[in-house]
Amino acid sequence: MNVLAKAEAPVTHGELANAIRFLAIDAVEKANSGHPGMPMGMADVATVLFTQFLKFDPADPAWPDRDRFVLSAGHGSMLLYALLYLTGYPEMTIEEIKRFRQLGSKTPGHPEYGHTPGVETTTGPLGQGLATAVGMAIAEKLLAARYGDLVDHRTYVVAGDGCLMEGVSQEAITLAGHLKLGKLIVLWDNNSITIDGAVNLADSTDQVARFKAAGWDAWHIDGHNPHEIAAALSKAQNSERPVLIACKTQIGFGAPNKAGTHGVHGAALGAAEVAATREKLGWTAPAFEIPEPILAAWRAAGARGKAAREVWLARHVGEAAARFDRDIAEAPSPQLTATIAEFKRVASMANTPQATRVSSQKTLDALVKIQANLLGGSADLTGSNNTKAADMQAVTPLDFSGRYIHYGIREFGMAAALNGIALHGGFIPYGGTFLVFADYARPAIRLSALMHQRVIYVLTHDSIGLGEDGPTHQPVETLASLRAIPHLHVFRPADAVETAEAWELALRLKHAPSVLALSRQNLPVVRTAHAAENLSALGAYVLREAPGERDVTLLATGSEVSLAVAAADELAKQNIKAAVVSIPCFELFAEQEPGYRAAVLGQAPRIGIEAALRQGWDAVLEPEDFFIGMTDFGASAPAADLYKFFGITVDAIVQAARAAAGHGTVS
Repeated sequence: MNVLAKAEAPVTHGELANAIRFLAIDAVEKANSGHPGMPMGMADVATVLFTQFLKFDPADPAWPDRDRFVLSAGHGSMLLYALLYLTGYPEMTIEEIKRFRQLGSKTPGHPEYGHTPGVETTTGPLGQGLATAVGMAIAEKLLAARYGDLVDHRTYVVAGDGCLMEGVSQEAITLAGHLKLGKLIVLWDNNSITIDGAVNLADSTDQVARFKAAGWDAWHIDGHNPHEIAAALSKAQNSERPVLIACKTQIGFGAPNKAGTHGVHGAALGAAEVAATREKLGWTAPAFEIPEPILAAWRAAGARGKAAREVWLARHVGEAAARFDRDIAEAPSPQLTATIAEFKRVASMANTPQATRVSSQKTLDALVKIQANLLGGSADLTGSNNTKAADMQAVTPLDFSGRYIHYGIREFGMAAALNGIALHGGFIPYGGTFLVFADYARPAIRLSALMHQRVIYVLTHDSIGLGEDGPTHQPVETLASLRAIPHLHVFRPADAVETAEAWELALRLKHAPSVLALSRQNLPVVRTAHAAENLSALGAYVLREAPGERDVTLLATGSEVSLAVAAADELAKQNIKAAVVSIPCFELFAEQEPGYRAAVLGQAPRIGIEAALRQGWDAVLEPEDFFIGMTDFGASAPAADLYKFFGITVDAIVQAARAAAGHGTVS
């Protein structure tokens, strides 16, 4: 329904669009910082979308069946903030618009999820909004396959030239095309300008042909013609494929001297150009004031979704609705603790050496039976990551009833899609690749942490222990780099027991992402004494205490914990009392009370042991303490040979412990 017909006074499309333009102009001018060009250029497209097509209700920004709107070109944040204010989101007041880019405002420089109601995802790193939206569309299609008309909404994206040039866009659009995500619509701000100048300085891609080749419907329109925009959006509603609408626009539309230039991209217009733009567009209202008829028309647009939400609520009844609500709530299963405890009991009794990637799959075999909304996947490494549980059916373009997604060789695209799935709601997503390829996915992992999303990254082949594939695949520095990301929990379990505990914790960390760094090589069970308590929740714990006062404390993670245990046995023969501390998660250990941390670390000299770099270990080591690990990249050879070559051995630990304890070295 066209809101213009219901306005209290005749209001034109141009007036509605100009309200967006001048809120953006005035906010950037007051802040003397920001990007006015994109909001000015895309105001016509956004006006048609929000007044005639987008399904939303400002009174309930979290309504599960709302359309999702993703501003992938996040630098144009004032476009979104203007729309939120004009359509009546209660927390987006004119005072917040005036505080654009100021500390603590609801209008930060780039949209931030969780900070501003109505912002569906954090955007700004170009291309990631588009890739995240693919995940949202995946989640919608998965839920629709399960719940029918309880789920029927679209995902709209505004993307710029920068979004389409970034490599992640290729991963995203080919995945979306393959999966036939027919409710994904991308509105490309085709303004032919980037920061350096004209797009053709660096790119000459036929984007419409590119998207068509990836399985999309795509066509060009005039992005300043409201009739063409509306017709294109109507056409897009009926496509069974994702749609690209190439909206030919002029950046900084309406600015007499700066429109169409890169000078209007990322700087305030200046007082003279603002005045000239007001005159050219016939906008006489003072700064930050929207004439009442225009604001009333916009508020009527915001009220359109109330009726649709009420209709949805009327059919949101019965057992299916209850299951839907449970999925959306994403709570860990009530059976989780008991399931993990039983898995640990069996694993500790079996005492069978096993790669932690295999232990992870066996844990998943149990988890998928009790956690109906656990959604798996891998970037073309299913058999290596061990991410597909026995009872998981794969999703296909024609069958979205499954729970496992083959993401293809698209680590970055996968991670961004996982963010979109988590943000959309309804599933707890995890995805796998090799740990070293976390660098391909890192920008999306960073956004998982920035947005506090429960995304689980299953990253296997976690050290030189992967062996013959060599230094290109051996992630000696990756653990340190991931541990440097705030809010990200990096688990490196020592055996099957700690692996199960890590999965339990990752599922319970509703507002934080997790990495499970898992071994390729078999590891012995070090937790042979069954403990129902999740000791990994402490971050670090004393696996084996020394008899009496400690002479030395051996601190290790993952595959090196078993080396520390063997070294402690050897040291005991030499009357050196060594405690062994397992550190499955540095981040959780840092959260413990100082008294507990002090008791675990002890007063004796410490030795850190990890087949990785020392960086980050100084959180638990003193400068004079020893570290046994890597100082360079790895090499290609069987794992056992590599551990010996790089000096990560029981003998090396023993020698370091003797020196640390003042016993010299063994002759």
